[in-house]
Amino acid sequence: MKQLILYLSFLFSYSFLVTACDSSNGGNDPEPIPEVTLSVEPTALHFPVDGGEKTISIASNSSWTIAFETASWARPSVSVAKGDANVKIMADASEVEEERSVVLTVSAGTNDNKREIEVTVTQDAYDPPDEVPDYIEPDATEMRNLTSVEFSKLMTLGWNLGNSLEAIQVNGGVYSGNETSWGNPVVTRQLIDSVAGAGFNTIRIPVSWSHKIVEESTWEISRSWLERVEEVVNYAMDNDLFVIINIHWDGGWLDHPYDDRQDEINVKLSALWRQIAVHFRDYDDRLLFAGTNEVHVEGDYSDPSTENVEVQNSFNQTFVDAVRSTGGRNTYRFLVVQAYNTNIGYAVEHMVMPDDDTENRLLAEVHFYDPYDFTLQTDGGFKTQWGEPFAGGDVSSWGQEVWVDEAFGMMKTHFVDQGIGVILGEYGAVYRSDLSGEDLEQHIAARNYYLEYVTHAAIANGLVPFYWDNGWAGSNGFALFDRHSAQVVDAGALNALLKGAGL
Repeated sequence: MKQLILYLSFLFSYSFLVTACDSSNGGNDPEPIPEVTLSVEPTALHFPVDGGEKTISIASNSSWTIAFETASWARPSVSVAKGDANVKIMADASEVEEERSVVLTVSAGTNDNKREIEVTVTQDAYDPPDEVPDYIEPDATEMRNLTSVEFSKLMTLGWNLGNSLEAIQVNGGVYSGNETSWGNPVVTRQLIDSVAGAGFNTIRIPVSWSHKIVEESTWEISRSWLERVEEVVNYAMDNDLFVIINIHWDGGWLDHPYDDRQDEINVKLSALWRQIAVHFRDYDDRLLFAGTNEVHVEGDYSDPSTENVEVQNSFNQTFVDAVRSTGGRNTYRFLVVQAYNTNIGYAVEHMVMPDDDTENRLLAEVHFYDPYDFTLQTDGGFKTQWGEPFAGGDVSSWGQEVWVDEAFGMMKTHFVDQGIGVILGEYGAVYRSDLSGEDLEQHIAARNYYLEYVTHAAIANGLVPFYWDNGWAGSNGFALFDRHSAQVVDAGALNALLKGAGL
């Protein structure tokens, strides 16, 4: 019996050991963790001074990361991924007068099972162009001998490239950003071709400059930014369009029209415009400069003080003096100066045209977004309809056809009839596409009626109308064109503008 018990005990112990072994991993050794694999091709990239994009191919059986300095001039399109992928490496244009390089490190795996491969990125040295003189002798070549009113008649219907080249970020007084910062894609030749093909013969290009300053002591503008603006200008000039470039909101540094800031602002304004004027000096008279945009006391849209308008008038004078001081074709270039906050009433009451050694080459600029509750307001008691055909509907109590005729008539009497051409630099009304049914149908009809009427009235009074397009085709947007595809997205509004202009 004792032997039997011992035997059974042995069998029980053996069975327990086998079972324990089986329960852990079927009696087998643990599966080894596979070795991380990583390959990158190529491991060296070289960019020209203008920068651009190149592609590297990453292959791995694991997750991987690309380490790079966030402020670097070269950066990947993605920095974290898994498996195989093609990654774009983007390089900025260089203004460094020696070849530069940076190393991007691709890493996969962790601890002892980790692979790293370095990608060396280099870029050619910047070769600065020969110094361009600040002033050259006057040159009237391809600068037509016309008054500003005669010249304005050559421009029929204008379009704004809004929310692109003027896109700028301001954080704690630090300027940054690029032309995609406000949600629009990079401006393409295809887009400008479409604008010209749709019937516009003039384009206004709002531009910011302060985010591209490379030396604050002299307000030196990055050459690469001047060249990018020039590239877009050339898209338009190649379509035989008239072009206006300006200093737009630009972070709001101009919106302090007080005596204690006047000298400081004028110094910067003059420095920027001398550089812009020199860079674009050789362009013919189809290119116009506009000094400022909607200058007003920051956050205050009430009537200006005498001090406010006098300081804004000084900004206009500084702009004209800066451009004329560069000579060449800029001696004869048509220049656009603005009324305080581009308001028609303020223009008539307060605007003093600058002194100019070149006669009859200045134009005045105003904007028109009346009535506000129909054109721009998006909260509260906004209105969805406008005009006599919609009387009794959801129409504002003011700002109807009679006011349009009166406002534009004042500009004709006080400026056009006095030999000063007038630019209606912005106008339009938001498209309230979040309405539905009959409300939406009535809104679309009223909006198109408004655009046609305002356009016709402007031209009838000698003003050159520029529709405001911000690229946004969603609710409360202004887009006529899809900025990605360059296709027309609001044919009704476009046709209303063309009809109003008699095109």
